[in-house]
Amino acid sequence: MSNSADSPGGPVRRSPWRPVRLLTAAVFALAGLIFVTSFNTAKGTNLRTDDSLLKLSDLIQQRSHKNAELDESTSAVREDVDALARRDDGSTEAEDEKLRELEAAAGTVKLSGRAVSVTLNDAPPHAQAAPGYPEPQANDLVIHQQDLQAVVNALWQGGARGIQVMDQRLISTSAVRCVGNTLILQGRVYSPPYKVTAVGDPDRLKRALTASPAIQNYQLYVKAYGLGWKVDEREAVTLPGYSGTVDLHYAKPVQ
Repeated sequence: MSNSADSPGGPVRRSPWRPVRLLTAAVFALAGLIFVTSFNTAKGTNLRTDDSLLKLSDLIQQRSHKNAELDESTSAVREDVDALARRDDGSTEAEDEKLRELEAAAGTVKLSGRAVSVTLNDAPPHAQAAPGYPEPQANDLVIHQQDLQAVVNALWQGGARGIQVMDQRLISTSAVRCVGNTLILQGRVYSPPYKVTAVGDPDRLKRALTASPAIQNYQLYVKAYGLGWKVDEREAVTLPGYSGTVDLHYAKPVQ
């Protein structure tokens, strides 16, 4: 058996890895890493769908319903506590009367009387511009936060003794906020149509609505694109007392 030194041309050497082969291996390794990461992230779901957004919407609705249930429970407990406090506080009649006035001003007790209701709604599907108006953009066809705020502000200016938006009583810390085309009010979510009810002198309330520049601007969109606007006078309405928390929530600096 001859050794390798006797072989023609000497021993055969392995050719070194070329840069192209290294680059190819790196690409395949990176592709494998991306595939594994995508698999672990998807967990068998389709990443190209809007299912995650739908699940978030469902979660918001669930939390809104839960908040409504908690509001009802809190309201019942508060009524019991108030009844016990009035029975055992040892206050005078004058002090009790002062307390009732403060509760009415704070909006924590029921309020009855004549009222005006305002209903706002998005434009109908596939709404077209009225003759003489430009074609609508998407934002022209939906209710915005400033529209609801304009109605609430006008009703306060018209001497409203109390205001309810949808099924919730407004108090001094209430914030009417819209996200997209939904209303978020005191932890609960609502979709249009939006109804605002104010107890007070109906004539004064309606005059205040008519005189509001912001509402006059909204009326242009009602005429041009069919946004919903309805004002009803009501002879007898009872607004619920506010039953949520009255604590202020605000940002605090990090220590």
